[in-house]
Amino acid sequence: MFSQLIGRICKSILDLIVAGAAALRISPNVLTFAGFLVTIISATYLARGKFFEAGLIIILAGIFDMLDGRVARTTNNVTKFGAFFDSVLDRYSDIAMFLGLIIHYSKGQRLAYVVLSGIAMVGAVMTSYTRARAESLIPLCKVGFMERPERMVLMILGTLTDRMAPVLWVMAFFSNLTVVHRIAYTWKETSKLQPIVSSR
Repeated sequence: MFSQLIGRICKSILDLIVAGAAALRISPNVLTFAGFLVTIISATYLARGKFFEAGLIIILAGIFDMLDGRVARTTNNVTKFGAFFDSVLDRYSDIAMFLGLIIHYSKGQRLAYVVLSGIAMVGAVMTSYTRARAESLIPLCKVGFMERPERMVLMILGTLTDRMAPVLWVMAFFSNLTVVHRIAYTWKETSKLQPIVSSR
């Protein structure tokens, strides 16, 4: 009951912000870019080891991430370029945050976590790439667990609780597992599309 009340309050606040942005005719692409800039700021805090502050800024970036799509739909301004632009900046945002962690761990000479951050970064990028590439061949490829929303929630939890190291293990493992799952799924689905050659 309490969680539902919190959910309704948050939705009402978000709806007000969306209505305000729509009334001011703020372009969804501007909101997308603003969210990207906020993420870059969070990456600088990650690089300095200020995880709690970085977590709060990541939450702010997440609000922008929710706003751009909602404003686009509210103002009937949904475009193919907007979806493309949002996707591209999401990838840059992911890379920036992991680079921030790599810088932080390299300054502390923690090679294992430098490598782990790199593996998690590769998994994050490849999760998105495999879906995009697969959907150029088959209608849909959303299999797997670790997509961007899940990564952002884990990143926020890791930074706010100062438990970034175990969170990185989870992201590195499940992101790359998702990639493997999507490769297997795409292989299975494309195999169904192969023409059947009749024998004589």
